[in-house]
Amino acid sequence: MFYLFPLLTVLIWSGNSIVNKLAFSVIDPGAIAFYRWFFAIAVLTPFMLRSVWRARAMIRPYINKLFFLALLGMVLNQSLGYFAAATTTATNMALIVSLVPLISMFMSVPLLGKRMQGIAVVGAILSLSGLVLMLSHGDIRNLASQGITQGDGFILIAAFVYALYCVLLKRWKMPLSNWQSVYMQGLFATLILLPMLLTSERAAITSESLPLILYAAIPASVIAPWCWLKGIDILGADRTAMFMNLMPMMTALIASVFLGEQLAVYHYIGGLMVLVGVVLAQRKPKLTIANDHGLLHEVKPSL
Repeated sequence: MFYLFPLLTVLIWSGNSIVNKLAFSVIDPGAIAFYRWFFAIAVLTPFMLRSVWRARAMIRPYINKLFFLALLGMVLNQSLGYFAAATTTATNMALIVSLVPLISMFMSVPLLGKRMQGIAVVGAILSLSGLVLMLSHGDIRNLASQGITQGDGFILIAAFVYALYCVLLKRWKMPLSNWQSVYMQGLFATLILLPMLLTSERAAITSESLPLILYAAIPASVIAPWCWLKGIDILGADRTAMFMNLMPMMTALIASVFLGEQLAVYHYIGGLMVLVGVVLAQRKPKLTIANDHGLLHEVKPSL
């Protein structure tokens, strides 16, 4: 039963890629990005307002950092996803986003002072090769002559932005609960996104856009993070993080049913290369320790 928490999270976030594609035809990206956090904050306020108010003195010194995190993770990252939906597929979006843990590892070297293991470099090369195969539609000459689609480019930028967001969360260790941090970032995101709403041509909430907005606001922004945090509490961060590798497969299956997206051979090969590369990069090194007799043996840390 414990595994249901991360599985449900990945399933909800996979469905959100489908929402991105469906939303582009009925509402402007800036508008749904605003409504997503406006309604999410509306749902969270009864549960979080008292806690945040009581912690206001503790929160105040971190306002600038929370604002910047909101700009990265909740404004740029998610807005780029909505804009990308016009010219790429839900499957491509999920496969490119699956590179975030790998990008985070490389960013952690200069920002967190971590060392890059050899297996992580091998995983990076394999993942990038799979990404090139997928974006070139199986022929690298296409990539050289035509480049990548605008949507794929937006999602690549979003992946780097979100990786930076994840690394900065670790670098800026703030004495706030996860939900206090999310709530404050959501408030800032709503303020930052307001000009995008006001300048959107298709900003009205219609019968077509309302279900998409509510899915993005409540399951994707409230329920999924809660399930993810429960999974981390029960299973640990490393074991829970491995479930993210299921998202491209789940997204591809859902997209084939609801969007009619067809997978080509290069999707299977390139996607498998990306996922195997990410898994390799996430492997922990073996530790050499001495047993009771002074003999050295290797132990692989449990996930």
